[in-house]
Amino acid sequence: MDQEPSLEQVIIDCRRGSEKGFERLVEMFASRCYSYFYRLTGNAATSDDLLSELFVRLCEKIGSFKGGSFEKWLFTIASNIFHDHLRRQYRYRRLLDAKALDMRQDHPPARSNDEAMDRVEKMLRRLDDDTAELLMLRFYGELSFKELAEIRSEPIGTTLSKVHRGIKKLREMLGEERG
Repeated sequence: MDQEPSLEQVIIDCRRGSEKGFERLVEMFASRCYSYFYRLTGNAATSDDLLSELFVRLCEKIGSFKGGSFEKWLFTIASNIFHDHLRRQYRYRRLLDAKALDMRQDHPPARSNDEAMDRVEKMLRRLDDDTAELLMLRFYGELSFKELAEIRSEPIGTTLSKVHRGIKKLREMLGEERG
C-alpha cells in the first residue's frame, strides 16, 4: 500500500517541477480553496476561475515559499486573488449584494442544513466586508487565529477581537431573526 506523501514532500516535488507534486497539491487543497472562493462570491463559475488562478499562481510562486505554515501562505495568495478580482470588477458592494440573488436563482429549495447555511451567509453579507472575510477565512478556510493575524499583518489580539465581535454580531442578527 502506497503511503501518501507529506505536505513537505509535495512542496519539494512542486519546487522540482513535478507534475505529480502539483496534482497532489491540488488534491490536498482544492476543495477548501474552492469553498473559500464560493463563500465569498456565491458564484460557481467565478469560484472555478479564481481557483484556477490560485493554482497557476502557486505554480509560479512555489519557489518563494519560505517555510512555516503553508496554509497561511496559500490563503494569503487566495485572499489577494479575491481582492484582485474585486478590483477588476469595480463593484465590491454590488457583488456581495448580488450574491443572495444568484444563490436563490442557482439553487433549488434547500434542506434544513442548507437553509441554515443560507441564513448564515445572508447574515455574513450584512457585516462589513473586512469582518465577513475574516470570519470566512476562520471558519471556511479553517485557519488558526495566528495564521489569520499573519495574513492580515496585525497583532493576534486584534484578530481575536475582530472575530469575537463578528461572531457576536452574527448572534445578535440570529436573535433578531428568531425574535
